[in-house]
Amino acid sequence: MHYDLEANVISWEIATGKIHRTKEFGNFIVHLSKAGKPILIEILNASNFKTKLGKLETIKQINEALS
Repeated sequence: MHYDLEANVISWEIATGKIHRTKEFGNFIVHLSKAGKPILIEILNASNFKTKLGKLETIKQINEALS
């Protein structure tokens, strides 16, 4: 996992492989292989995400925040 302070982006490489396409979900960008498996996840506006995530106390709150 890498945080780019200047771009304010967290990049998380979760698998190796060639990126075939991307899907965007708000501030999340998921880069997928040809088979549709996630290769890389990027979180835009990461400092805001970290602040909100730090305030969550339970799994229920996390699930509600991500819905």
